[in-house]
Amino acid sequence: MSAVTARPLSADEEAVIRALGRVMIVLPRAVDADMVREHQLPLTEYTTLMHLSEAPHRLMRMSELAAACDLSLSGMTRIVTRLETQGLIERVRCEEDARGWNAVLTDAGLARLQRAWPTHLASVRRHVFDHLRGIDLTQLARALQRFATTA
Repeated sequence: MSAVTARPLSADEEAVIRALGRVMIVLPRAVDADMVREHQLPLTEYTTLMHLSEAPHRLMRMSELAAACDLSLSGMTRIVTRLETQGLIERVRCEEDARGWNAVLTDAGLARLQRAWPTHLASVRRHVFDHLRGIDLTQLARALQRFATTA
């Protein structure tokens, strides 16, 4: 679209886009700080454990886990390696494809996730939901999902 035909943002639209950009930076940092302070568990590691806990047999292919966590495969490998050294995850060969690897959440990993969950919940409530009182969360979730799937 050329600048001549582009319609400028309204003041409300400009405020939303600027606030959204700020939230995308500030929110993960704030939740991460809470998780590290309380449990020495960075948000990326918490999210990795969470996705594995929700998977059938607490197992996911490394590439699927990376996609679920919105990380590159190499980034996911670094996180899994850290969690593996702590005994929270094991890596096993894929039965259906000997070239691939699965990450498996251990009992210790599940216990660590369960201990950290209340802190994550409190952090998300404090940093997000306490600021959204009176807003239609169903409508907000739909709008964000549409945005996330078309981006």
